Formats: sequence, C-alpha cells, structure tokens
Amino acid sequence: MKSLGIDIGTTTISAAVLEDGCFITSETCKNNSFLAPTLPGERIQDAQLILDTALRTADMLFARYPDIERIGVTGQMHGILYLDGEGNAVSPLYTWQDARGDAPCEKSSDMQSWTVYLCSETGLAAATGYGLVTHSYNLAHGLVPTGAVTLCTIGDYIAMKLCGRQTPVMDASNAAGLGFFDADKRAFNQTVLRGIGIDPAFLPGLTEDRFIGICRSRARVAAAIGDNQASFLSAVRDREHEMLVNVGTGSQFSVFSSRCMTVPGLETRPMPGGGWLLAGAALCGGRAYALLADFFAQTARMMGMDTNAPYAAMEGLLKSADRPEDVPTVLPLFEGTRQDSTQTGSITGLTAENFTPLHLIYGMMDGIAHELHQMYQAYRAAGGTAKKLIGSGGGLRNNRFLCESFSRVFDSAITLSDGREEAACGAALYAAD
Repeated sequence: MKSLGIDIGTTTISAAVLEDGCFITSETCKNNSFLAPTLPGERIQDAQLILDTALRTADMLFARYPDIERIGVTGQMHGILYLDGEGNAVSPLYTWQDARGDAPCEKSSDMQSWTVYLCSETGLAAATGYGLVTHSYNLAHGLVPTGAVTLCTIGDYIAMKLCGRQTPVMDASNAAGLGFFDADKRAFNQTVLRGIGIDPAFLPGLTEDRFIGICRSRARVAAAIGDNQASFLSAVRDREHEMLVNVGTGSQFSVFSSRCMTVPGLETRPMPGGGWLLAGAALCGGRAYALLADFFAQTARMMGMDTNAPYAAMEGLLKSADRPEDVPTVLPLFEGTRQDSTQTGSITGLTAENFTPLHLIYGMMDGIAHELHQMYQAYRAAGGTAKKLIGSGGGLRNNRFLCESFSRVFDSAITLSDGREEAACGAALYAAD
C-alpha cells in the first residue's frame, strides 16, 4: 500500500511517498509565504499560499502514483491561524517564531513578558511562539479577526481542506504544541484556559480517530500530527531503546516513554497512537556553529582576506589536526533557552595555549552536544532507560566531527537516520499504520 506524507515546514514544504513503509520518492519546494510583519515581533505567513503549494505538490505525486491510499500531514505544530464558520482562513499563520509572547504584559504588575505571566498564572509551562500564548496576546489586544470561530495549526488546516471538512479536529500530538495541555489526560486544561480568559469552546475538538475523512482521490486522510513526533516515527525504529538527537538550525532531544513522565527541562508530548514523547529543544543548535563560522569569516575580512567558504576552512582545520586535550567549555546560549530567553552564552577555561580556532571549534561542537546531554541526564535521573543514540538533521549529517562530539559527550555510538524527509515520511508511516 502506498501512502503520502506532507510536511509544512517553516521554509520548505515537503511530500514523500512510501510503499509498505519503504521510501519511494519525495518532492520539496520552498515555502515562500512569509508576510511583512505589521507589529513588532510578529512572524506571519500566508496560509492560503501554503495551502495552494501543499495541494499542488500532492497533486503532482498523485499524478505519478494514482494508487496512493493514505495521506498523512504534519508541520509547524506551535503556530496558529484563525478560521471562519465555513472553515476558511481569516488570518495569516502566526508561526512558531512569533515573538510577541516576549513583549511586556500589561496585566503583570512588574511588566513580565506575556509568556512568563501566563506560566506564573497557570503553573504550566509554555513558550513564546506556542499557539495559545499567541492567541492570549491577540485576545488582549483585539487582534482576533472578526468572523473567527476557531483556530488550528497549519497541519490541521491542510488536512481538513484535503478531505473537504469545514471544521478542524486535532490529534493530541498536535494540540499539545499549543500549550496549556494536560499530557496525561490528552486534553486541554479547560480550567486553566478559562482562568487566563480563553474560551475552551473556541478551540477545535480533539479526535482519537486516526482518519478524519476521504479526499477526492478516495485516499483516506489522517489527522495531522506534531512534526516532532512525525520525525521521531521516521528516524527511530526501536522506540523502547533508542533516543533521537536532531541538529538543524536549532537542536532537539526526543525519547519515547510508554508512561506519562515528568522530567525537568523536557516537555511531555502525546505520541500519535499512544504513549508519550519526552522532548527538549535548544534554540541555537546548528546555528551556534554557523555563528562561529560567521565570526571566522568576519575575522578574515578584517584581515583583508575575503572568504565565502568558512565551513570548508573549518573542516580543513579539523581534518589537519587531532582533537586537543584542553578544549575550553563553550555554552552556546546565543538566544537563551526555552525556559529563559534572557540567558546568555559563555566561554570558560581559556588559557594562552587553548585560545585558538581549533580549540574554539571543538568547544562549540561539544557545547551543542552538552546542551542536549543535560536533557538526557534529566531523563535518566527520572528513571528513563533508553541508551542507543540516533542522529538526524543536516548539522550532524554534514559534519562527522560534530557526530564525534555527540558520541564522546553521550558516551555512545551515534547512528544517523537516512535523512530523507523525516517529518513527511513519519506522517506517511502514521497514515499507513
């Protein structure tokens, strides 16, 4: 049986076709839907353009494989858009990058940020860019569009449009990404929502059914699932013993649990089909390495040596020498943490001998690995048992030295996933199951 998976990423839209769980082909196009912000911190995309692009990509693959029987959808699970009573978008997509949750909150006596205020009021964790943080901000500032009767994620929107629904429904794995969600009960915390002025009836209904409708090609359409969970489904084969580290622009640590665990620094997210995913995110990840590359490029330009290939130069240096013993400790918190955006990075342990480009490169790679290893240590302290390390993302796939840093820090060999559109493949696998 063939299944199609669609992944609505921030910068790309991808689709993959599987047959009996095996990869056949994929298509990826740019997501050129960003709109000019109208407010400070706003980060929005054109939902209709995203829908048109996703449907066009799906149609192209259906033309080549008309026997596709199942469709799965995933994508940015934190962002939201507003819908009218006929199921049409009446707002842009407020993406996961929307930063207005960091703005001072007028309801707070000491002008805390909206995110800090909401977390303190509810006792629950949420982050800037999470859909219900964004919605709370919009409610307080009169920004919810006239005619809006509900909200959903972009994945929910694509799934409902594929099968001609007029109302969205959400899988718990997607709903949890909006915040203020009870992972154990797999439901929004309605008491908490009312306490912060959000009407629970405004949110879509949750579904435990895998499929929500049939598209015009007669393929069954699955409820959209969280992109973190979709990538895990694709990359990890032995969920009881393997854990996933992903390094792209940011980086993530994810591990499956058959019971609902609470681990400091990790979110407990429902897995589609049952169980939970313990997940933690570092905001820089691969971007930390990119910032170091940019630092070296600026240094070269300062010396009158223009260079457009800092990564190649860094790789050449790593290949030319063994790893030194006295690597400094680098904390790559250039954008803070999910819990505290005010934290900053640091470099310690510098001496006259180790203040070199080679030492700094190794220190940065170790720092990227250590940030996720702290999450792993918290998981182990809470009773977690998985030990085998699976790696994904371009940051690891394109840098064997970073892989070696992860192996060294985690004290475990790292096995790379095949890397072929993991989120789209995960959605296709879920739909085919």
